[in-house]
Amino acid sequence: MRMKFGTFARTGLMACAFMLSLGAAHAQDAKNYPDKMIKVVVPYPAGGATDTLGRMLANRLEGSWKQSAIVENKPGASGNIGSDQVAKSAPDGYTVLVGITAMIQAPFLYGKMPFDPFKAFQPVALLARSADLFVVPVATPANTLKDFVALVKANPGKYNYGSYGNATSSHIHGEMLKSQTGADLMHVPYKGAAPLVSDLLGGQITSAFVDVASIRSHLSSGKFKVLAVTGAQRFKILPDVPTMTELGYKAFEPYGWFGVFVPAGTPKEIVNKLSEEVAAMVRSPEGSAKIEGLGLQAGGEKADEFGRIMKTDSEIWGKVIKDSNIRIE
Repeated sequence: MRMKFGTFARTGLMACAFMLSLGAAHAQDAKNYPDKMIKVVVPYPAGGATDTLGRMLANRLEGSWKQSAIVENKPGASGNIGSDQVAKSAPDGYTVLVGITAMIQAPFLYGKMPFDPFKAFQPVALLARSADLFVVPVATPANTLKDFVALVKANPGKYNYGSYGNATSSHIHGEMLKSQTGADLMHVPYKGAAPLVSDLLGGQITSAFVDVASIRSHLSSGKFKVLAVTGAQRFKILPDVPTMTELGYKAFEPYGWFGVFVPAGTPKEIVNKLSEEVAAMVRSPEGSAKIEGLGLQAGGEKADEFGRIMKTDSEIWGKVIKDSNIRIE
């Protein structure tokens, strides 16, 4: 089929005009953003650290932008239900997700995922970081991780480690420790951190990887010893506790994190406006104090840097999960 030059030219001009009008519309949307309610989706139940951070964010946006912002809890499937809802939302900045590290771990754990975290979302900013503590009951005859590993090897079948659920970061960390030491530690999964901490304090479990936020209120109880901490640096509130990396273990550097996301395709101007506001909240004295009060470290990295952190962490978690053969069917 032949097309006359005039028809071709008119078609090209129409396409260019459409793209220009679309760009102008996006620019106008960004200029007016926000001009209606913002929904902050938290893919976990109310009451946890993710929910608290989500409510901090909603309050900040409402106060700064004089526009209503609500939190919607959408728990289920390890956060995948709420995250998928946001992934399928309009990319206009009015549906925002507060996600955690599980987002980039899930593709390696599940046989099938409803979304690709790197294709379905645009990172906005990093809210906070978390670390896992490796702890043992105070009666344990070991004061260092090296001593504990030697104790386990000398008593095969006697010791175990608890986690706050199958395929959680604490489970992955436990399997990493087993793999790198050859220690005979049986995994005991709990339905969340609260029952794990309860059994640890009661001496029903012989060791555990527990996130700082879940155990912070018990740090001065005298009922357990903290032998090591995950992450790239020592934790601020536990300056005398060495990192797993310092002790010679590998791939324990990634932190758990809490971050803000919008659907892929959200105009860059809107992403940048959100990113600036989230970073300002996190870095403010009030915001950082609230975050540290949860037992977390304040973040503040903006969209591009947060995206780089996600990619690096994903590569490390993916290798560890594959090497440990951890799966959720």
